[in-house]
Amino acid sequence: MNRYPLWKYLTVVVAMLVGLVYTLPNFYGEAPAVQVSSAKTIVKVEPEMQGRVQDILTQAGIATTGSSFERSGPVGTVRVRFADTDLQLAARDVLERALNPNPADPSYTVALNLLPASPKWLSAIGANPMYLGLDLRGGVHFLLEVDMAGALTSRYDSLATEMRQTLRDARISAASVDREGQSVVVVFANNEDRTSAQSLLRTRYPDMDISTGVSEGVNSGRPQLALTLSAASIATVQNTALRQNITTLHNRINELGVAEPVIQQQGADRIVVQLPGVQDVARAKEILGRTATLEIRMVDDSPSATTALAAGTVPFGLERFTDTDGRPILLRRQVILSGENLQDAQAGRDSQTQQAAVHLTLDNRGARIFRDVTRDNIGKRMAILLFERGVGEVVTAPVIRSEIPSGQVQISGSMSAENAADIALLLRAGSLAAPMTIIEERTIGPSLGAENISKGFSATLWGFVAVTIFMVLYYRLFGFFSAIGLTVNVFLLLALLSMLQATLTLPGIAAIALTIGMAIDANVLINERIREELRRGEAPQAAIQIGFERAWGTIVDSNLTTLIVGIALLIFGTGPVRGFAVVHCLGILTSMFSAVVGVRAMVNITHGGRKNLKGLSIGTVWKPKD
Repeated sequence: MNRYPLWKYLTVVVAMLVGLVYTLPNFYGEAPAVQVSSAKTIVKVEPEMQGRVQDILTQAGIATTGSSFERSGPVGTVRVRFADTDLQLAARDVLERALNPNPADPSYTVALNLLPASPKWLSAIGANPMYLGLDLRGGVHFLLEVDMAGALTSRYDSLATEMRQTLRDARISAASVDREGQSVVVVFANNEDRTSAQSLLRTRYPDMDISTGVSEGVNSGRPQLALTLSAASIATVQNTALRQNITTLHNRINELGVAEPVIQQQGADRIVVQLPGVQDVARAKEILGRTATLEIRMVDDSPSATTALAAGTVPFGLERFTDTDGRPILLRRQVILSGENLQDAQAGRDSQTQQAAVHLTLDNRGARIFRDVTRDNIGKRMAILLFERGVGEVVTAPVIRSEIPSGQVQISGSMSAENAADIALLLRAGSLAAPMTIIEERTIGPSLGAENISKGFSATLWGFVAVTIFMVLYYRLFGFFSAIGLTVNVFLLLALLSMLQATLTLPGIAAIALTIGMAIDANVLINERIREELRRGEAPQAAIQIGFERAWGTIVDSNLTTLIVGIALLIFGTGPVRGFAVVHCLGILTSMFSAVVGVRAMVNITHGGRKNLKGLSIGTVWKPKD
């Protein structure tokens, strides 16, 4: 009657073991570490850097407790752990001197960090601790507002330039084509030109609304067209600007040595940036607000330039840079195009050779300039530079094979698909798509974070102890089973959060404490139902069977309604509310498993095989007096 098939017992045992193993890393704490990452967009950190860092530390006589290389997209990072903070600080100084011989122009960022101190065998099976949020670890919180009006203004400026070229190519005379506010206004000398232009522009720019009118000011009384982006197009421009800013921020935050930053959209035009473990607010502001500019220049490979370069001199009108292979290269000072003319950059394949390539899309002005330059410089090299902190780096320097008239530029050569993706990312996300301003700033000290952890842990622990004592005193052996089930529930919840690599915050700790109270509620329902059956005169085995079966419906109903509320919080909530909702929903699922399946398995093992069971250790069964 009260027996499980073997597979159910095995399921419970496996769940308990998984819960224990994946919870363990959270009890080992963190070890001091040093993180080495790229300080320049053009510099990449590859797996070979891990061996180089280890060799530098070995030569300096600094012992390590482990090192690792991690890659997030195209960004690579080397992290080395140490036994204490003294070794950590010494290692940072040694690596800083070895990797950045020129402190004024560092190629790598060497930052202090904290890494999990769990054993290697746990990390090998993917058992890693939960991340700690800003309120538990300390750090910096920024709320950034994206200037959406600025993004639209840039788009309208670009559209005005394109329309001017479009009308010129179609030989339609226009007195002026200018941006006025959030629209492009085209003024004509007569109605015939306006009618022709209206038909052309409506076909060429279907995503814009066109209205007719009469101009004012200098060209007063002349026919005009006013073009504005549709609501859908405006939303697309704003969403693109927001996504590109978030991507750029992700690329920059890596320099701060933050292992688990939170960078997410809030509302229509705001971005939340949380940097746990970072206390240097000035440095964080510098990274977030940094700008990068893109320039395209011609390479001077003439014999006189080559001779001067070999002699260590730079002729007038040229500048010396270093190409991607580390060789010196001379570029003309004249800037052919800048990043303002680049609309998009994507990695792809050459349509003829199927080799990896980078496809660039220029605006109308850029396409016109690029057509003239490529026509006049076939067989020569053109360099693409990215400037950060006033220092330029050559991203690539391809040879011009033919005239490119369409504004669709392809960069190809001896590059891998990974190189193409990296170059496209550099060109596309080298700078912010729209200006941002910091409208909120908070700093949380590490001591406050430690205090939050201590208080949250104490509250949860003493709540657990109080519930356990009550259950054992009131329900005796069955209360002891409930306490074990509650322990398994906590382990399963922490294991799930660890496997999902969730970020634990104070609201998350509150949700864990709430889960403990809700989980024990299911066992109270089961135990009281068993008592009721015993009160009605049922045999102990039958009382167990009926108690678990009839309490199940009530448990499902109560947990289902609570789960619905948790899902609503998860969908509509933001920030701390979502963190609470995640732990809350997972806690409901683990509590139903541990309270019903897990506790039932223990009861079946201890009581299921006893045929002549006379009574149950479930506390006092109160019977009404006749």
